[in-house]
Amino acid sequence: MIGYFPSVITFVRRFATAAVLGAALAGCGTGGDAETHGSLATPPPASAAPSASASASGRPAPAPSQPRTARPEQSAPPTLAAGPGGLTPVFERAPDTRTKAVALTFDADMTADQGARAARGEHFDNPALIASLRSLKVPATVFMTGRWAEEYPDQARSIGRDPLFEIANHSYSHHAFKSPCYGLPTVSGEQMRTDVERAFTAFRKAGARNVVPYFRFPGGCYDDEALRALAPAKVTAVQWDVVSGDAFANDGNAVAEQVLAEVRPGSLVVMHCTRSAAPVTEQAIRRIVPELRERGYRFVKVSDLMKR
Repeated sequence: MIGYFPSVITFVRRFATAAVLGAALAGCGTGGDAETHGSLATPPPASAAPSASASASGRPAPAPSQPRTARPEQSAPPTLAAGPGGLTPVFERAPDTRTKAVALTFDADMTADQGARAARGEHFDNPALIASLRSLKVPATVFMTGRWAEEYPDQARSIGRDPLFEIANHSYSHHAFKSPCYGLPTVSGEQMRTDVERAFTAFRKAGARNVVPYFRFPGGCYDDEALRALAPAKVTAVQWDVVSGDAFANDGNAVAEQVLAEVRPGSLVVMHCTRSAAPVTEQAIRRIVPELRERGYRFVKVSDLMKR
């Protein structure tokens, strides 16, 4: 996570422990989660269809029910073609910048070994942030670790069934795919694909539906070996061109100013969805969103940005 900072100076200046967000906003995992069932009903054969004549009671027999129509299949999310030598492709921003579209992305970080800290009350989720995105009607992509989905399955399910959002892969373990990477433990080359597939499995078990085949490297660290190891997983690696600086920040306005200064048409912004490590992100969003809209920007998910 701390790999997102351009310099140690910026890290020291911007990032410190902040107060826990207020609990006034509605929690993540509620709303936008109604299940629908669209299975086709098989019409009865003609010989078994109810007659239009009166029944034994003298009342007309009910008309045969009509078969339901199936819900249209959603189109597959776009991906990039493989890179040279079949390497996993990397997407950083939209190549078409004629329209003012920007994608806000939020990393839901949690390493494989942080369960004990969560049990002691550390919050790796951020319900207020998700509630604000819903209130502001901002589409967004959440890059989630499999461990996060296991710790907060109800929230993962709620996010992953809300059409406003899509869930992308941030690994299962949040261990680095290249070493060194800001002190993160490292996944071996043989385990990289397994780690990514394990996260997708965790999303399915949580009941998430809006899952896209995109992957973000923990810490943003990767090399050709990592891109080669992930090629069989058929994912597109998604990085960013705007660093928000929200991790460990204690000044939401400073985070907002950094984003507002760097966003360009087609930009992809990296932020975080973790109360304990990014406590002022929700505050920053409440300034970023209206100001960018005043400038003529509209917010899109990564899958929409990738189509441009």
